[in-house]
Amino acid sequence: MLKLAKLLHSFGFHITFVHTEHSYAKIAGEGSHLTAVDGFEFATISDGLPPEHSRGVLDLPLLAVTAPVHGLTSFRKLLRKTVDDSEVPPISCIISDGLMTFTLKAAEEFNIPLLFFFTSSACGFLGFLKFEELIDRGIFPLKDESYLTNGYLDSTTVDWTPSIKTLALSHLPTFIRTTNPDDIMFNYNVESNRIAIKTGSIILNTFEELEHDVLDEIRKIIPEVYTVGPLHLLYGQSPRDPKLDLIGSSLWREDEEALEWLDRHAPKSVVYINYGSLLIMTPNQLSEFAWGLADSKHPFLWVIRPDLVHGGPQVISKDFLDEIKDRGLLVDWCPQERVLNHSSIGGFLTHCGWNSTLESIVEGVPTLCWPFFADQQINCLYSRSEWGIGMEIDANVDRKEVEKLVRELMEGGEKGKKMKEKVMEWKFKAEEATKPGGSSHTAFASLVQRLKPNPNGVDGR
Repeated sequence: MLKLAKLLHSFGFHITFVHTEHSYAKIAGEGSHLTAVDGFEFATISDGLPPEHSRGVLDLPLLAVTAPVHGLTSFRKLLRKTVDDSEVPPISCIISDGLMTFTLKAAEEFNIPLLFFFTSSACGFLGFLKFEELIDRGIFPLKDESYLTNGYLDSTTVDWTPSIKTLALSHLPTFIRTTNPDDIMFNYNVESNRIAIKTGSIILNTFEELEHDVLDEIRKIIPEVYTVGPLHLLYGQSPRDPKLDLIGSSLWREDEEALEWLDRHAPKSVVYINYGSLLIMTPNQLSEFAWGLADSKHPFLWVIRPDLVHGGPQVISKDFLDEIKDRGLLVDWCPQERVLNHSSIGGFLTHCGWNSTLESIVEGVPTLCWPFFADQQINCLYSRSEWGIGMEIDANVDRKEVEKLVRELMEGGEKGKKMKEKVMEWKFKAEEATKPGGSSHTAFASLVQRLKPNPNGVDGR
């Protein structure tokens, strides 16, 4: 979202970037340099939860209840204040996160155009669009709890999605995995889809060459799809105010030590491990990952968030720390784009979040995939089966499998070699897409034209 806002600012738009109060306080508290830039300001709305609430992944259903109510009320107040401010340009458009659908109601009340930006992959977004068909076909809700463990999800294919050739229920976004027809997250996403379809236009952070078949199918449902990704690559190639680069969005303090540590390692020799900002795991899963990495004998940089382990703070044994003393670095968080860009990184063990997947493609880094929830399973499927850039680690983590796959990736096994070749091909295609004349560059130019409040230039917010 921030990259898109910065890009639009570079093309002359005045930006008001809206965080929740909780996120803004956390970002500002981590010293992320919310630098003052002319024509780029921040505002906040409420998500309905008290400041001390942790807002972890298990709290998403609660946020799905509180945010639409409290978010709408505070967003209305923000729009009224902005509309009445004669010192700033009038609001020419609202670009909203695709899951913050209450924004459309406010936009309609103020007669302001709105576009939704969905930050998932196109294949993930199409998976969400199939939720209503699951209801129509009697697949959702699941008939029995045993369907979650008896192989039903893996063996039941979804052959009514022509653009995705090898799809099973287990690949669809994980909110289908319930016997409750009133499941909050499933129904929240169904309603979000309906509202997005109503607008007839969306923005996606992908590029045509990567997901063209899926995009063709989405356009049968939503005619206008602006594919402007990879956004961080498009942003990096655009002329801009240097101060924009100082505006960050990390919810945790980024450890610069990681980059200094990487400087001491040979090219393509280090495995980078990061499970994203929401994934949680058990102490046993953490232990299996730890010893699989240690037994591989390859150097690694491992991001372990303070809230990564479910049920309490993670505990790393002294035996493990002694084993990896000369070849492993553990950090709470790090500047991922810069890490993946570092010459020493040879592989990425990831949860397959869409930002991470795109960033690995842009930097030509093959992946080991351990998807957790939402669209990560389908991103993993595409990474290994369609794009050829990843291998999947079983959900029941086993240290021997982790060791084996790390060695396959880092020591030039047959699969590892093919993955490295494929990811470099996709890296080149991503670069071409964001150059002048490329598909994403052209789509972004079309988006700018769409958002302009007048044909003679940009004078909007």
